[in-house]
Amino acid sequence: MAKIQQTFVCQSCGAVYNRWRGRCEACNGWNCIVEESSAAGPQSGPVKTRPSRAKGRVFPLEGLTGAVKQAPRIPSGIGELDRVTGGGFVRGSVILLGGDPGIGKSTLLMQATAAMARTGERVVYISGEEAVAQVRLRAERLGLADMPVELAAETNVEDIVETLSQGTPPALCIIDSIQTMWTETVESAPGTVTQVRGSAQTLIRFAKTVGTAVILVGHVTKDGQIAGPRVVEHMVDAVASFEGDQGHHFRILRAVKNRFGPTDEIGVFEMTDRGLAEVPNPSALFLAGRDHAAPGTAVFAGMEGTRPLLVEIQALVAPSSLGMPRRAVVGWDPNRLSMVLAVLEAHGGIRLGTHDVYLNVAGGLRITEPAADLAVAAALVSSLSGAALPPETVYFGEIGLSGAIRPVAQAPARLKEALKLGFAKAVTPQGRGDGGGDGFPTEALRHIADLVAGIASNGPRRVGSGRGQRAVEYDED
Repeated sequence: MAKIQQTFVCQSCGAVYNRWRGRCEACNGWNCIVEESSAAGPQSGPVKTRPSRAKGRVFPLEGLTGAVKQAPRIPSGIGELDRVTGGGFVRGSVILLGGDPGIGKSTLLMQATAAMARTGERVVYISGEEAVAQVRLRAERLGLADMPVELAAETNVEDIVETLSQGTPPALCIIDSIQTMWTETVESAPGTVTQVRGSAQTLIRFAKTVGTAVILVGHVTKDGQIAGPRVVEHMVDAVASFEGDQGHHFRILRAVKNRFGPTDEIGVFEMTDRGLAEVPNPSALFLAGRDHAAPGTAVFAGMEGTRPLLVEIQALVAPSSLGMPRRAVVGWDPNRLSMVLAVLEAHGGIRLGTHDVYLNVAGGLRITEPAADLAVAAALVSSLSGAALPPETVYFGEIGLSGAIRPVAQAPARLKEALKLGFAKAVTPQGRGDGGGDGFPTEALRHIADLVAGIASNGPRRVGSGRGQRAVEYDED
């Protein structure tokens, strides 16, 4: 009889322990270790012997020289999706797609499968969470019920692989979702780390063998991370995150990892009553409805992958009645905001220690590049002084701890995007390093004090009246 060995596996990082623990030592997560059992082979006699291993096979070795062929790609029929994947799906590749519940992952994949099936490719959609009738209802709402997409509701990985192996291998297979899949080779409940890892490995082996592109849908945790073991992200060829806010009508597909294309590339979609629509000019979408005369707003010329993107940075600086002022950030790194505030106070002569600071990236987009430092600083000084920034000006530049404004990459692409959208001036670091902007008017800054002096040249203004009146104060350097 097989001997059952008890192991305890962390459901966040996949670490294995021989006994239960309240906290995982690998990822410092609490109450994430679950007991799992695995069947060991039968033991004969008191002496434990190592299991015999089959003899390996000889495989050919090749040199470094030789013809290098580009991996063939299959266009999905959706331009923004092809941009994120690097030009289409590579045959035999496996993509892990994560996103919040209800964000539109199944809608996007249903539209992608319908677009590929329209070109004559064989496409299979395997649903582990919904019944066939529920998926058909979604297809009817999207107007895709007549598309030749093969559909099934199944969770057993062995049955799925055997079914897909019959006939012509499909060009694309959707697994929705990987947390619902289970394999007979693992004795644990579906959704556990062991089952997710075993099921993913079986599907990856199938994709590499027959050349089918497989998309694995993964749930995300409350922290925004893809649920399940982190090793799955290393097993797949690409990892994409479908982001968005329920309060906004657009969604962002971001490539976090891609072995066959650029990383940090984004695709922008707009949620409509007919599904997700592509947004060819996302900068115009993010700047729609901007209040040009409001203080505390600055337009940042950023880069998302290879795409220039203009977004509005909103800042609100208000006197605080608390002993420790608030620092609230939406769409940016809070640690980066603390650094910019410290530089403004130390090198810019701006007193912010008694003020609450609120920062928001309009539209729900999340910015990660440090080139937004200059736009954030401009919005903060504008809000504190009450003087609105010029509405036709864009900002980009990295701020150092010494107060120096450092150059950033791809300045010509940022300036070209600003010129296309009708902006007339750009505030940039001095000596951008990679060329100018083809005659685009720019104001080069060397130090953060130059930015503060330029905004303060309009004159400090008093905002409000009576008890609510406040004066903007600058330190004398």
